[in-house]
Amino acid sequence: MTVDLAARIDSAAKHHRPLVMGIVNVTPDSFSDGGRYWQPDAAISHARKLAEQGADILDIGGESTRPGAAPVSAGEEIERVLSVIEPLARELDVPISIDTSKPEVMCAAVAAGAGMINDVNALRAEGALVAASSLDVPVCLMHMQGQPRTMQKSPVYANVLAEVGDFLAHRAEAALAAGIRREHIVIDPGFGFGKTLTHNLALLTGLNNLTETGWPVLAGISRKSMLGAITGRESTDERLAASLAAAMLCAQRGAAILRVHDVAPTVDVLKVLAADADSALERSKIAR
Repeated sequence: MTVDLAARIDSAAKHHRPLVMGIVNVTPDSFSDGGRYWQPDAAISHARKLAEQGADILDIGGESTRPGAAPVSAGEEIERVLSVIEPLARELDVPISIDTSKPEVMCAAVAAGAGMINDVNALRAEGALVAASSLDVPVCLMHMQGQPRTMQKSPVYANVLAEVGDFLAHRAEAALAAGIRREHIVIDPGFGFGKTLTHNLALLTGLNNLTETGWPVLAGISRKSMLGAITGRESTDERLAASLAAAMLCAQRGAAILRVHDVAPTVDVLKVLAADADSALERSKIAR
């Protein structure tokens, strides 16, 4: 890995220039593209395309976390992701993230070339904190109420912003205590993971509350059901415009990483935002 990913994430957070994380689901049952990239050759080809389109990170997952998804054994998950990570790590300079909650998968994926861990369970599985600390790569800690199989049945919060923020702060402190370096910690509010539409919108409008904590924030809203509920678009393939609008809002509110299915149009959105920010800076210099 030639890229200092932690430094790039830190720079993205400080300068409000988010990195784009492209999603590669090596699964038969993910909510948006389940089965489309199920075979290794298809997943590798898709990852190459995302890299060509400007992805800063490729997020490889071998187990669906959609509501009601069936669990996958560590052995099967390792077999799925390594068949994709190993050739991509040899071929591409783009950093690879492993989307998993299992310490065995984390270790195998990093040994195969992954340079980041993206855990929807915030390293709460037995042995996950120790494994992540020993691997010494950036980690993303996500909030989820409940478990993927049951999380959307009846999520309840007294104050979703406060509760999500407190949870992520506690998990970040646990990561530090386990020996994970501060500059390696990223947090994720977990849009759609144990949240109603009202909860998701509260997190979106209040995303600054998290980005102002000092921890880099990953936002993953791409094609999610909250966007379908807002727009009335039942098919995930029809949610591009809504996904881009959400990505722009997250970028404006300080997100350091945007986890998306549609890399090329998201990169275009960020280029426009960056050009606008640069123009505003030039105008302020002239005004002085």
